Amino acid sequence: MRSKTTSSISACPPLLMSERVGPELFRSVLFDGPVPDTNESKAPETFGDLNLDQVVEAVTAGRDEYDLKPFFYVPLLHVETVNYRQEVFRDLEDQVLAGFIQSFAQDMRKMRTHLDQADKLYYRRQKQSWFLDAVEVYCGAVSQLNRNLLHAQIGSAGLRAFRAYLAAYVESSEFRALVAETQKLKTGLAGIRYSLYIAGRRITVSKYGSEPDYSKEVLQTFQKFNQGAAKAYRFEYRSTPDMNHVEAAILDLVAEQFPEIFSSLEKYCTQHSGYLNNTIARFDREGQFYFAWLEHTHRLKQTGLPFCYPDVTGRSKEVHGRGVFDLALATKLSREKSPVVLNDFHLHDPERIFVVSGPNQGGKTTFARTFGQLHYLASIGCPVPGTEARLFLCDKLFTHFEKEEDIRNLSGKLEDELRRIHQILECATPKSILIMNESFLSTTLNDALFLSKEIMRRIVELNMLCVSVTFLDEQASFSETVVSMVSTVNPEDVALRTFKLVRKQADGLAYAAAIAEKYQLTHDAVRERIAGNVERSVTP
Repeated sequence: MRSKTTSSISACPPLLMSERVGPELFRSVLFDGPVPDTNESKAPETFGDLNLDQVVEAVTAGRDEYDLKPFFYVPLLHVETVNYRQEVFRDLEDQVLAGFIQSFAQDMRKMRTHLDQADKLYYRRQKQSWFLDAVEVYCGAVSQLNRNLLHAQIGSAGLRAFRAYLAAYVESSEFRALVAETQKLKTGLAGIRYSLYIAGRRITVSKYGSEPDYSKEVLQTFQKFNQGAAKAYRFEYRSTPDMNHVEAAILDLVAEQFPEIFSSLEKYCTQHSGYLNNTIARFDREGQFYFAWLEHTHRLKQTGLPFCYPDVTGRSKEVHGRGVFDLALATKLSREKSPVVLNDFHLHDPERIFVVSGPNQGGKTTFARTFGQLHYLASIGCPVPGTEARLFLCDKLFTHFEKEEDIRNLSGKLEDELRRIHQILECATPKSILIMNESFLSTTLNDALFLSKEIMRRIVELNMLCVSVTFLDEQASFSETVVSMVSTVNPEDVALRTFKLVRKQADGLAYAAAIAEKYQLTHDAVRERIAGNVERSVTP
């Protein structure tokens, strides 16, 4: 038909419900219950503000065939599901177990390549041959994975439930029949022998009848002319998977000589067109979610950056993080071989709100993004950047960052900001998280103070977690629920930022200097502008 080149795991935890219910009810290694349809999921609006779009782009690079991005767009609503994923992540840190599943993924990729090639081919019998090869690869991949997992050390409920499902599937009459039919057809096709009689432009095909091998006689005839080693004249013969019309015609004649085996192949392709098990195909895709994240974080770990499995809670809002950092920024800095500054934070009851102030370019917005990234990444079950973290599983994560004014919008910038914060506060609940970054810079100081106090009052009433980056130091003492965080500078040179944030009372003088610097109103900046204006006015 066609030529073919040919770390140890801790003790297993108690079984979760997804494993106790039995292999026939296993659905997913991402979800411990009903599997939502993520295919139409879009990136949350917060992704751009938190630079999570950059994170997902970097993590999924090179895995376009799996369409992994929708998995990152659906935060989980239950702590149990978060723990379900964390257990799988921990298992896949074992290189032996990960190697089994990665090998399976490579075989599945090879299977898809065969199916894609079958779709591209023109001649029916050749398409059938590629399809048969694809099924053979699939059967081998599934069987090998089952053998590998049978004695593997697995601690997660998700992978143990999949192992049980796979074992039951391999032993099913359906799969056994598929393997048997596939092997029977492959053996039958490999055993076909036929002869070609070529006379001019006419080709006759017949079954091989033990005719003599004339190639031996030809070699013997020309042996007497052999005068040492012949010079090799090598050239590259390019071939494509497609048959030409002559090859296809010969194959049709061969099929007439062996109608039974080719009729079986025709029937096989029709009956097994839907051979691919949906649950196993889903496992292949979902596994890449885990590997993509682990591989990305491994590269950063090699630069010395820490990652941890956060303690995720849906009740207590006493959150903390040690040695945390902005993952998007760290990915960029690691490429540039630049250092990444780690920060800490904590909230104890009744604290709920971080008010972040300090000089410009001091890491305030980075801290706000870090807080948002940590909680979002924890909500999809991923290890997070940091040495230790306890995080809150929110129902919604909102961001309110300063936006560029859109000249196509007839409303002003301030009105747009007010509309956005109004929509957020209307939708927010006590289980939500809000990240605000320098809101209401487009209005006067008095108006900004008034608006900020009203919004802070609403946030306090909701008892929600919030980070507010601001130049208004009054916010830092709004209520007992507010904690002041200040970005620090080098005490020997205040122009040098440390990018470290600490809990301390806001310094109004530092804010005034920061504002003056931002709007180029420092003493030196004003003198320089005046001097420039004078020079231009006296120039003829």
